Amino acid sequence: MKLYLAGPLFTSAELAWNAALAAGLRASGHEVFLPQDQEPGKDAAGIFATDVAAIDWADAMVAIMDGPDPDSGTCWECGYAYRKKPVVLVRTDSRALQGDGRGYNPMLTESADRTLELEGRPVPEVVDAVLVALGDLAAPR
Repeated sequence: MKLYLAGPLFTSAELAWNAALAAGLRASGHEVFLPQDQEPGKDAAGIFATDVAAIDWADAMVAIMDGPDPDSGTCWECGYAYRKKPVVLVRTDSRALQGDGRGYNPMLTESADRTLELEGRPVPEVVDAVLVALGDLAAPR
């Protein structure tokens, strides 16, 4: 399956997390477009055009929702993908699971095909959960 991996990519920790998750999905046979690998040196218009084309190319989107509030670019990417392809939201941030367990905007959680709440889980467990969700979404209904 061709996957677009959306998520924040502004800190060393975010870049490393994204790369590890992409590697795990690739090891399972998926093609993964990871924006941070494609964007160095591009201006805003180039980044936008590349990412939109990649979302169109993908069969599904996996979007990382970590942080006190999900990254605005990732949110836009989810909105663009809505109803065009399956969207799986992934949150490992413990802030999401305090209180009502829905630590971010319902416009995201309600528009996603799957929402995975995986507080503190290591990358291999996140990869496994994403693969199960994608398999469920790809199964005939």
